[in-house]
Amino acid sequence: MLDFLKDHPFPVQAFFESSVVLTFAVPKEELADKIPECLSLDTFNDQWAFIAVAMVQTKHLRPKGFPKFLGNNFFLMGYRLFVKYTNQAGKRLRGLYILKSETDKRKMEFFGNFFTHYNYSKKSFKHKIEGDKTTIFAEQSDFHVSYNDQKDLVELPENSPFNSWKEARRFAGPLPFTFTYEKARKKVLIIQGLRQNWKPEPLKVNSFKLPFIESLNLKNINLANCFVVKNIPYEWKKGVKETWNH
Repeated sequence: MLDFLKDHPFPVQAFFESSVVLTFAVPKEELADKIPECLSLDTFNDQWAFIAVAMVQTKHLRPKGFPKFLGNNFFLMGYRLFVKYTNQAGKRLRGLYILKSETDKRKMEFFGNFFTHYNYSKKSFKHKIEGDKTTIFAEQSDFHVSYNDQKDLVELPENSPFNSWKEARRFAGPLPFTFTYEKARKKVLIIQGLRQNWKPEPLKVNSFKLPFIESLNLKNINLANCFVVKNIPYEWKKGVKETWNH
């Protein structure tokens, strides 16, 4: 009876202190069965599809219009696929499809799963900063990501399919839309994100271990890029649902 509450029933706003996104390239054939029928993979050279691993430090996350002091600060982890969707008006939208979400707070896990389909679970994330080097890791887990936040020229990862950071920036998440799908009723939920001052900067990744990505058992996966954005006002609009009838 209250299922509609999971459909992002009101707009939400927050401030992103930082958003670090690692994007991995995978042959499109390996990810074809990971998305619902209403979506298609957003590919590069009709060969590579992409998984984004986003690590976002948020401040003052709250329903839009609420005062900042009623907001909450959370660390959010997201595993997403780059996808495309053609809506009923015939417009093609680029966005992300959620595989899994994690957070450092029980409160976010509860309300995230109550008001969204993002599949949140709690994990104890920690940050260690040594000069330009930042390491994000999880207690009682093998998860870790280490990167250097520096202004020097950063080279693309060794096995990236991109020839330049300009090409790679097209696959710098998050994208404007996020999609979920209710297969039984063929209902697509579209959530639009609004952002300001969006200037992704390349990062040098030192090392990483991502147990969830490993659990997907992908045969050919390579780090394609890593970007960071900082100090971004962000808003998610109220979810819009439509029937997929292709």
